[in-house]
Amino acid sequence: MKLKISILFFLIFFSVDLMAQQNDIMPQSTHYEAPTDPLVKKKLDTWQDKKFGMIIHWGLYAVPGIIESWSICSEDWIERDSTISYDDYKKWYWHFSKQFNPTKFNPEQWARAGKIAGMKYLVFTTKHHDGFAMFDTKQSDFSIAKGPFANNPKADVAKYVFDAFRKEGFMIGAYFSKPDWHSQYYWWQKYATADRNNNYDIRKYPWRWNKFKDFTYNQIGELMHNYGSVDILWLDGGWVRPLESVNAEVLSWGANIPKWSQNIDMPKIADMARKAQPGLIMVDRTVHGAYENYQTPEQKIPEKQLDYPWESCMTLGGAWGFVPNDNYKPASEVINKLVEIVAKGGSLLLGVGPKPDGTFPEEVTKKLEDIGKWTSVNGKAIYNTRTTKNYNSGQTWFTQAKDGQKLFAIYCLGSNEKSPLKISWDGNIPKKGTDIVLVSTGKKIKWDETKGKVSLEIPKELNTQSALAFEFIPQN
Repeated sequence: MKLKISILFFLIFFSVDLMAQQNDIMPQSTHYEAPTDPLVKKKLDTWQDKKFGMIIHWGLYAVPGIIESWSICSEDWIERDSTISYDDYKKWYWHFSKQFNPTKFNPEQWARAGKIAGMKYLVFTTKHHDGFAMFDTKQSDFSIAKGPFANNPKADVAKYVFDAFRKEGFMIGAYFSKPDWHSQYYWWQKYATADRNNNYDIRKYPWRWNKFKDFTYNQIGELMHNYGSVDILWLDGGWVRPLESVNAEVLSWGANIPKWSQNIDMPKIADMARKAQPGLIMVDRTVHGAYENYQTPEQKIPEKQLDYPWESCMTLGGAWGFVPNDNYKPASEVINKLVEIVAKGGSLLLGVGPKPDGTFPEEVTKKLEDIGKWTSVNGKAIYNTRTTKNYNSGQTWFTQAKDGQKLFAIYCLGSNEKSPLKISWDGNIPKKGTDIVLVSTGKKIKWDETKGKVSLEIPKELNTQSALAFEFIPQN
């Protein structure tokens, strides 16, 4: 018991720091290949209307409240208690499958909180790298539906998560890890597990890798056939890829470069998945090409506007999953990030982690409510918008209505900054004789223009908003 407590304390202490170091594990692809399937293009356009989503990391790691999966991987950046053998640590971690019993599992609470925040799509972690399935897979006994939660009516967790969010009008995304560190077809016990990659030579044991390909195909097949309508298949673990696609991004991983091709036959998976889910958006993260329908820069915002579909996946706190006493971002910071991301052509996928009992931490719910206070009255400047060429002027970001008839200017206040009495921006001049309207209230704002600079007079009562959104008809 003392051994477990010491490890637990150590990992909780380091989890946020580990997450910070993990940010660059998945470098963004350097180019984009647009889909050609008309159904995929249509769904991608619908997804680009949504702008704001929720990604939920929930699995074994929630029980001790540590970083998701990565603590069982043996790489230089991962710290563990040096008095504990690596094999003993993995046994300790795997044993949480016998303890994970979320008797208060409440996906309806999650979905309501997301809707209140103004979120429009979901990405739920059906399986992370540790291989623990959050759905009732028939391919393995290593799942939430086979442990102490097995007799609960909601043991097939993914089904109830997807159903709850569908009822609130969300697009549905299934996160799935291509690597599976629990599978003997990926991490074979015959060998040590040196890093995130599979630990045997696939060229020497092709039959074993073929078993893993079948296992992966079948699990994804279960998700595509047994869980209702799915809009997005969000595949993580970009190092599992054909060797010929190992490029500059992968080389930046240094010692963790794959030694051989870990090709899981994405064309076969995609064909099966899209027959079951026509128009399915596929996100094979960082593996540029036909199966990365939008890009996913992690924990960062691109420096410039991008002209293809993308999302920034970022955490509300310091970790993707639940960590006790996490440090959550202020609602104003999330709102300002959302505004910048949308102006640059992307969407924000905000990460939260439920507690091991299956409920959201109170502070998460409160933060989402605070975010929703802004999106509920300013959403017109965010949802169903597209980019405009002149997208930024100082603290002001610009979007345009999808039909191109109106522009939106969103002034983001700095930390602890009160709304100024005057706001100015360069360019994006309103049409002469038309009004600039405050989106949140519909009230007209006094404005003038001199030599390409637009100036607005701001009412004093607006100093409680973290960002001010305005709409206007642009000058032709």
